Amino acid sequence: MNLGTVESRFADIIWQHEPLSTSDLVKLCESELEWKRTTTYTVLKRLSERGIFKNEGGTVTSLISREDFYSMQSAKFVDETFQGSLPAFLAAFTSRKALSKEEIAQIRDMINSYEEE
Repeated sequence: MNLGTVESRFADIIWQHEPLSTSDLVKLCESELEWKRTTTYTVLKRLSERGIFKNEGGTVTSLISREDFYSMQSAKFVDETFQGSLPAFLAAFTSRKALSKEEIAQIRDMINSYEEE
């Protein structure tokens, strides 16, 4: 499952405001994306067919949380780009961007919490 830039902005609108009526979604997309009603319905239908959202009785909700969606995207990226190796991904990431002390502490805490499980 991939979302383009515009689809991601649309998805974020839903995730931020759900549950919301289709009329509210149309208004939000009109003001934030400058979309017409038909564009909103077309993209909603496309993302609903892909199993991300549902429009039931005029109420739009997600079938996948924002966190779960981006977690799946991240895992897919690491699998496809680094043959599933998280250490290889971290090595590549940190070769261009130094981690702050806070980020290092957060990563250590994450590792420690997995070791405890």
